[in-house]
Amino acid sequence: MRIGILNCGGDCPGLNAVIHGVVGAAASKGWETIGFRDGFEGLLPPGDFTFLTPKDTEGILKQGGTILGTTNKGNFAAKVGEGDVARVPQEIIDRAKKTLDQLEIGALLVVGGDGSLTTAHQLFEQGWPIIGVPKTIDNDLKATSMTFGFDSAVSTVVDGLDRLHTTAQSHKRVMVLEVMGRHAGWIALWGGIAGAANVILLPEIPFTYENVANHLKMREAQGYSSSLVVVAEGAKDPDGNLATIDENLGGEVRLGGIGERVAHRIAELTGKETRCTTLGHIQRGGAPTPLDRILGVRFGVMAVQLASEGDFGKMVSYHSYHVGSVPIKEAVEELRLVDPDTEVVAAARAVGVSFGD
Repeated sequence: MRIGILNCGGDCPGLNAVIHGVVGAAASKGWETIGFRDGFEGLLPPGDFTFLTPKDTEGILKQGGTILGTTNKGNFAAKVGEGDVARVPQEIIDRAKKTLDQLEIGALLVVGGDGSLTTAHQLFEQGWPIIGVPKTIDNDLKATSMTFGFDSAVSTVVDGLDRLHTTAQSHKRVMVLEVMGRHAGWIALWGGIAGAANVILLPEIPFTYENVANHLKMREAQGYSSSLVVVAEGAKDPDGNLATIDENLGGEVRLGGIGERVAHRIAELTGKETRCTTLGHIQRGGAPTPLDRILGVRFGVMAVQLASEGDFGKMVSYHSYHVGSVPIKEAVEELRLVDPDTEVVAAARAVGVSFGD
């Protein structure tokens, strides 16, 4: 048996842990592993790949990024906007299939998020031996209760808030932190709670600047000299508009700037000196947390197990501390968003956090 592995979409802490798990589990069965570079693009003739052995993955658990490289552009992009899916051209699929056949790949493990797994499902429908592994720092795949990379991203947000807290107190300022989260606000929610934010603004909960300002004024009246605000990049302003960096250039529009908008309006409405910091890709980089390393390895091992059973068209999933699998189709049909009435949101409200609603 010879299996292939590739990762595509945004980079994510824990990708190397998955590769380590796959290569080790495959080797224990006497199988060969081929890693394709830069996602699906590595499948196009003449093929861009490398043979991987356990020795090649020694020491990569602690490394951020991916030793195989990744891309969220190119011939296999499946997501072109919110809810919009582009089919990969048949000519591209046929060319890539030749590489798969020539290398005698018995199973192709695709490590990716919503867009990458949408492409993977299209290839499975055409008879490819596909197995999916969920990867996204946003933690927004409905079919799994957690994805690797999320814990690392939250840890980065908490570290940022801890640092902003001291400078906010020193200058008696409001500090706004913009974090990732296009459609789902899990990073902002978990990071905000753990980092003791006073206001958390999410894509799922509409807010008004007046509500945010009133909460901050109330805090000042109670004797608090500074406040922390966390806002997800996908949070819409009161008019329902997203803050974008540029136009759609063949993929989903790049978000960014809502933090500056929020900071500007807070300063206007409260008279309080306000500063904004945007974490951006810092949330994607650096060493993964122990949780993400363990989860990544477990996901990789389960993917190999599914390959050994010929259980294709499935995605590795995590529920109730157990790693299992679900159909890829089920995984990409619906995003897992923050329910405004969920217990986590209620807990945040109970300790004085405002969501601006």
